[in-house]
Amino acid sequence: MPGRRGLLGGLAAAALAAGRAEAMTAERGTGDLGLVVERASGSVQIVETTGRSALGRITGLGDLSHASAVFSRDGRYAFVFGRDGGLNKIDLLQGELNRRVLQAGNSIGGAISDDGRLVAVGNYEPGGVRVFDSVTLEPVEDIPAAYGPEGAARSKVVGLADIPGRGFAFSLYDADEVWTVALPEGGAPEIRRFRDAGRQPYDGFVTPDGRHYIAGLFGEDGLTRIDLWHPERGVQRVLPGYGRGEEPLPVFKMPHLRGWAVAGEQVFLPAIGRHELLVADRWDWTERGRVAVHGQPVFAVARPDGRQVWVNFAHPRNDVVQVVDTESLSVVHAFTLGRGVMHLEFTPRGEQAWISVRDINRVEVFDTRSLARIASLPAESPSGILLTARAGRIGF
Repeated sequence: MPGRRGLLGGLAAAALAAGRAEAMTAERGTGDLGLVVERASGSVQIVETTGRSALGRITGLGDLSHASAVFSRDGRYAFVFGRDGGLNKIDLLQGELNRRVLQAGNSIGGAISDDGRLVAVGNYEPGGVRVFDSVTLEPVEDIPAAYGPEGAARSKVVGLADIPGRGFAFSLYDADEVWTVALPEGGAPEIRRFRDAGRQPYDGFVTPDGRHYIAGLFGEDGLTRIDLWHPERGVQRVLPGYGRGEEPLPVFKMPHLRGWAVAGEQVFLPAIGRHELLVADRWDWTERGRVAVHGQPVFAVARPDGRQVWVNFAHPRNDVVQVVDTESLSVVHAFTLGRGVMHLEFTPRGEQAWISVRDINRVEVFDTRSLARIASLPAESPSGILLTARAGRIGF
């Protein structure tokens, strides 16, 4: 695309002033590594799950108040997306910041293509999606997500996820649309727009088989589904009007849909402004039930075997994690861990759950069978926990 090498302009690559993790000396694979985001200090810890230990800290990563990460195909590199528009490439084996660019003014997450060649970032300011070469972080494409009369406005982009076919799906919060884009090597972007996708889509996820993109709606009760196998079917509604006739509660924190709460034949979804999980049939997307929970759910994360869903909650009830049995649709256990439970991540086979507790500066690790605490790691205002197993998953 013309001028793409000048895309960064005044947002030129920042100097690599970051620290180097101190403990990355042993030869190792990457399969049990991961990151703990330390949101207050602009740093991440590199951790390993076999011995449940921290290996070191990397600093200088910018504003990580809403940070997320994806991983290269081999699990060696993490791409960390900062709220300040920073795109950071971290070498997990060397324990150092490999590259950093400031690609926008305010970004909200990203994704990596199925071939591992492209990293895409969803932006609030100036809006749209920017795509980079995963090796060099050189710009490849700028997709403005333009809407309105003659495309005069750029929309905030949310719910950016990879989809099969060297592509991405994402939601336009301001335009009430969902877009998919394929980026064939050497060809122009192939964009498909799904208009009237529902009011204010705020997040999205792709089902584990890569078939469906689901967008949560903030401006109305319900969700939007796009069948990626049959895009010609257009926008389809999921659980429309689930709060019909009832006054919603004030929303203190937006729920997230990236927990992949797909468990067997069921999908577990946080209800906005309600103390409930919504349960939908995975195949026909009709309602199967609801689960009353402790507060307004933020993450609903399925254990890899699908037997349980673990849930955390928005302020002021954010000191608790509840465990939901997916057969009985009932809460079977609750942990009280301290204020600011931010994120949950299971190890690939589900034997451990890692939970960040921001306000007590700890990451707590639990055995998911006995529900006993098996490790407790210090961290500076931890939020996201992201393990390299994500490298092999669609839409994660």
